[in-house]
Amino acid sequence: MSGQFVIDNSVVMSWCFGDESSRYSNKILKALTSSRALVPGIWPLELTNVLLVAERKGRLDRASGVRFVELVRSLPIIVEIEPTSLIFTNIFSLARETGLSSYDASYLDLAMRAGLPIATKDKAMRQAAGRCGVDLLT
Repeated sequence: MSGQFVIDNSVVMSWCFGDESSRYSNKILKALTSSRALVPGIWPLELTNVLLVAERKGRLDRASGVRFVELVRSLPIIVEIEPTSLIFTNIFSLARETGLSSYDASYLDLAMRAGLPIATKDKAMRQAAGRCGVDLLT
C-alpha cells in the first residue's frame, strides 16, 4: 500500500496498548513505511489526553508514554489544521448528521475533503464513513 489515508486515534492508540492491538492496526502501522497518514488538528490533543488518562489510571508508566510519543512523532503523520470557520460549519453539521462527536467528525470531514480512505477501528466511524461514501482502509 502506498499513498495517503486518514487515520483516527483508535488505530494509533492500539499501537500503545497491547490488549488493543490487532492484525488490522499492525497492518496500518506497516503501511506507514510506504504511505503517509493525515489527521485533523485535534489529534495531538486527543492522543496526549489518552496517554495522560492511562498514566493516571496506572495503565501506562510515564517512560512508556514518552517512548510512545517519540514513536508516533517519527511516523509520517501529517496534522492538518482546520480553520475555525470549517469547524463551526462543516464539522458541526457532519457531527449532527452522523451522530459522531465533533472530534470524530473532524477525521471524517478530512477524509471527505481530501478524497482519501480512512483507517479506523471505531464501529460508529466505520458506519458513518460508509453512509458518507468514504472508503475504509482495509
